[in-house]
Amino acid sequence: MRLFRRKPVVPVLRLTGAVGMAAPLRPGLSLQSLAGALERAFTTSPLATVAIVVNSPGGSPVQSNLIFRRIRQLADEHEKRVYVFADDVAASGGYFIAIAGDEIYADPSSVVGSIGVISAGFGFDRAIERLDIDQRVYTAGVAKATLDPFRPERPEDIERLRAIQQDIHDTFIAAVKERRGRKLKAPHSELFSGAFWSGVKALELGLIDGLADLRSKMRELHGEDVRLRPISTDTGGWLSRRLRRLPGIEAPLAGLGDELVSTMEMRALWARYGL
Repeated sequence: MRLFRRKPVVPVLRLTGAVGMAAPLRPGLSLQSLAGALERAFTTSPLATVAIVVNSPGGSPVQSNLIFRRIRQLADEHEKRVYVFADDVAASGGYFIAIAGDEIYADPSSVVGSIGVISAGFGFDRAIERLDIDQRVYTAGVAKATLDPFRPERPEDIERLRAIQQDIHDTFIAAVKERRGRKLKAPHSELFSGAFWSGVKALELGLIDGLADLRSKMRELHGEDVRLRPISTDTGGWLSRRLRRLPGIEAPLAGLGDELVSTMEMRALWARYGL
């Protein structure tokens, strides 16, 4: 009879990469790109468990929130319990997505946290002055050229930016408190400072529920016979999927300015966490 017994199947959705950022052949994590995969994760198995692996340094706060909310909607609709596993990094927007889990686990060396908002850029106003270059900008609307990198910073622009950042930060904080509640074990000033920690410290702070890997945790919950079924998140077309498999072909085809800038931005995000 054991031969004919159906083995429990856990859908596994892997969310890897920067949130929102995209290049022609390298899509970022967004609700639009993940919509189908999220639906399949919650409907492919009768088991009341969905596993999500997050490996993301963050990115767009909007897409992070949208993905987080959609996971919770699907979990409620299908009465599923969501287990999230932090891979190398679940930080900033990556942690925002992770808190959609009913339980969050990480490796002791995972990087977790970074509950904050950052905006960075460069100022070229002194450089173009030395080069005797004039910038000519014409706008309708006094704030249209806010934070122009070729003009000196203005206090009112910085104040406006910080107000926007605070609104975004407040949304992030509210979501963490909504999901983690009494599990949080550190002062507000420490948890929401934008700092990030190892998995070991994140457990002490209440940001995660334990230190465990996906397979071991699923076997603990559903037995040694449990099967892990990967849910594909590949949204590229037939041509782009095959081109990405060819060594050296992506760069010539997508080696335009947006590919370069996107790659640099994503590399900078990962580098913040030592990766």
